[in-house]
Amino acid sequence: MAKVLIVDDAAFMRISIKNMLVKHGYEVVGEAENGRVGVEKYKELVPDIVTMDITMPEMSGLDALKEIVKFNPKAKVIMVSAMGQEAMVRDAIISGAKGFIVKPFKEDGIIPAIKKLG
Repeated sequence: MAKVLIVDDAAFMRISIKNMLVKHGYEVVGEAENGRVGVEKYKELVPDIVTMDITMPEMSGLDALKEIVKFNPKAKVIMVSAMGQEAMVRDAIISGAKGFIVKPFKEDGIIPAIKKLG
C-alpha cells in the first residue's frame, strides 16, 4: 500500500486521518504540523501521497504544495480544506494538487480520494 505523509496543524486531525488510513492498510510514514515541516519531511521521506491542510501557521498548505511540486513535479498531494475555501482549492489544483477533501470529512470521503491516487 501507499506511504502517506499527513500535514495538518491540528493534532486531532492528523490522528483522525492517520487512524482512517491505517485501518485501510496505508502506511503513514510521517506527520507535520505546518507547511514548512511538511516540505522538509516530504524531501526526507519521499511518500507516495501527501494530505495537506490549506490553512496552517508558518507556511500555508498552498505554499508547501508549490515547494513540493517544485521538488517533485509528479508529487501526489491532496488538499484538505474547510468549507468556504473554494478559491484556495482552485489555486491548489492549478498549482499541482491532485485532489481535495472538504472538512469535516468521513472515512467514506477520504479513502476513495486517496485510493484514486494509488
